[in-house]
Amino acid sequence: MNDRLDFALIQQLRDVLGDQPVTEAELRTLSERADGWARTLEGQIHASERRLRDFAADPASSLAEIAAELRRVEALGPELAEVRSLLDGLEQRAHRLRSAWLAGSTGTG
Repeated sequence: MNDRLDFALIQQLRDVLGDQPVTEAELRTLSERADGWARTLEGQIHASERRLRDFAADPASSLAEIAAELRRVEALGPELAEVRSLLDGLEQRAHRLRSAWLAGSTGTG
């Protein structure tokens, strides 16, 4: 399920950053969802890092378990970086939208 959520959210972010028409309310909602996903990924990374520290402290730890956690962190890192990058782009898009609205509202009054 997380993969579907991730894919759908990432695709929505890409669509909006590709100049798909969007309202400020939609931008705000999408930003909140993306921020939540970034926090989830951060939590997963921190949990894996804790498990790796625990494995390192236990000489009886399985090499397979350590390798699985390393692969997990290795996969989550780039995903988190992409979500953060898309969030930055979303913030810039929201700024442009607000600027355009302000420019339009001051031009008519």
